Amino acid sequence: MSCTDENGPVLAADGQPLKRSLAIALRQQKIRALLLISPLLIFVLFTFLFPIASMLFRSVENDIVAEILPETVIALETWDGQAGVLPDEAVYAAFAGDIQRAAKAKVHTRVGLRLNYEKSGIASLFKKTARKAKKWDLEADAPFKDKLIATHKGWGDVEIWRTLQTHSSRYTSGYFLNAVDMRKTPSGPEFQPEDRQILIKLFERTLIMSLMITVACIALGYPVAWLLANLPMRQANLLMILVLLPFWTSLLVRTSAWKVMLQQQGVINDLLVALGMIEETGRLVMINNQFGTIVAMTHIMLPFMILPMYSVMQTIPPTYLRAAKSLGATNWTAFWRVYFPQSVPGIGAGSILVFILAIGYYITPEIVGGNKGVFISNRIAYHIFQSMNWGLAAALGTILLVAVLILYWAYDKIVGIDNVKLGG
Repeated sequence: MSCTDENGPVLAADGQPLKRSLAIALRQQKIRALLLISPLLIFVLFTFLFPIASMLFRSVENDIVAEILPETVIALETWDGQAGVLPDEAVYAAFAGDIQRAAKAKVHTRVGLRLNYEKSGIASLFKKTARKAKKWDLEADAPFKDKLIATHKGWGDVEIWRTLQTHSSRYTSGYFLNAVDMRKTPSGPEFQPEDRQILIKLFERTLIMSLMITVACIALGYPVAWLLANLPMRQANLLMILVLLPFWTSLLVRTSAWKVMLQQQGVINDLLVALGMIEETGRLVMINNQFGTIVAMTHIMLPFMILPMYSVMQTIPPTYLRAAKSLGATNWTAFWRVYFPQSVPGIGAGSILVFILAIGYYITPEIVGGNKGVFISNRIAYHIFQSMNWGLAAALGTILLVAVLILYWAYDKIVGIDNVKLGG
């Protein structure tokens, strides 16, 4: 019930203006809805957004040198490294104090490892110097220029000091340069030597092979999805169980099974030899290369392509094909002109899902890819677990993330993301 004063606003039953009461009710509904989804929002925040933000920050973070060698960094600010002349005694003295404190705190290896990414041999230089620096008397043993050079001849190399100066800032673009086969030098960005230019090739290989896997999944998955959508319910349910069956088996087990099947003494080669299709001495090399990665990953990704296509095909009325045939269309014409265009949204949804999953895959390329079939994700894992170059790993991950977003944007512009659906 509501009432209205002759010259006043519409009032609710409690005497408050109706407009205000509606606003309060809507606000309460929004608060209740927010409280209901807040656990999911918190989960996404801590498991998705924070890790991505941390990765983005780590790809430019570079505070190791500045924190461990603070006095040296300040002293090097006035040194002209381009002149080719070694720093003066003040820089050497500042470094002697810093390296002694770092050695006692056992953090000298961190700065040595960081600079070793940029110039090979610096890690061992810092280790040897730190061992002797612990025994120095910073007042009685001065000057330190000749003492440091005597400790290791590297301290008489201008390039060592230029490297230290170049990478002493708290934020750097060096990791992103390394990620595209370049490096940050005192004279500016330069390309890595040819024997170290591998990351661009890995990015290209990842994108090309992911595209090939997506195309293979479309070619193999489309007929299966069509059968699922058009078979009687009983047969369709049985086929659906077969499609979902791989999900009931560990990914590691499935990948290892392909390794057994594809190797030269494996099941497939044995079968081909038994059928006389190949000679015993001409067994096919199908493992530790790109072929093995594509075959194994196509098998793993196939359900992710079939399910979106099936859900869209299920919504296509079979009467459309019968109507087309009644108007004189052949089976092929009816399929190509009527059925296929309506199934394109399912192909688009499956392609996006398979492609994005494929470019970030790690386990399968690692097991069956060898040196020629690995993806950029395997290189990221290498820098995280083995080389401990987390900055470069973060930069590679950031570039991969940006590449996915660009491809997603391009797909939206060309096809239209609104046309991608999972059925309905």
